[in-house]
Amino acid sequence: MPFLVAPAISTGALAASGQPVLPVGADASLRPWLLSDAEAVREAFQDPAIQRWHVRRADSVDEAREWIRGWRSGWRDETEGHWAIVDAASDALLGRMALKSLSLADGKAELAYWTVPSARGHGLCPRAVTALTRWALGEGGFHRIELEHSTANQASCRVAVKAGFEEEGTRRGAALHADGGHDMHLHARVRQARQPS
Repeated sequence: MPFLVAPAISTGALAASGQPVLPVGADASLRPWLLSDAEAVREAFQDPAIQRWHVRRADSVDEAREWIRGWRSGWRDETEGHWAIVDAASDALLGRMALKSLSLADGKAELAYWTVPSARGHGLCPRAVTALTRWALGEGGFHRIELEHSTANQASCRVAVKAGFEEEGTRRGAALHADGGHDMHLHARVRQARQPS
C-alpha cells in the first residue's frame, strides 16, 4: 500500500551524515559519547537527583561502558541520538543530552537530559537543550521535539521553559519512578512552517 506523504526524514539520512558535534556557547559542546567516558558516567549516576529522575544507577565502569555502546549504536540504527555535554577546554563531562524514540516518518523525537551537580545553576542545561533543538529542527530535519518531565521536577520544567519549549499539558500517571507513578508534564517545540507565498 503506497504512502500518500513522504517521510520527513529519509531512512539512512542520519546514519549517513554522521553524528554532529554542536557548540554550546564558547565554554561547552555536545559531542558523541566515547567509551573513555564510562568512569565519568558511573560517577554521575551516583548522584541522587540523577537516580531519582532517570531511575537508574551505574554500579560499575563496565556497566557504564555498555550503556555508552548502546548510546553510540542508537545513531547508526537511527533510533536515538545521545550526546555528552563536555567542557570545551578540558573535555570534562558536564552532562548528557538525548533525542529518543525517533520517528523519521513524522520527524519527531523526545528530548532528555541531565547535568552533573557541579554544572547546575549556571544556565548550561537550557543552552545545551537550545543548541540540540536548533540543530534537530534545522539541519537534522525534525518537525517536532517533545520534552517530558515529572510534575515534581521543577528544575527540569525551568530548563524546558528557558529553552523555549511550550507547555502542552499533563499526562496523568505516565511514568513510574522509585517512589511510584508520576504525572508527566509535556512540552514541545515545533519547526515553524513556511508561509505560502
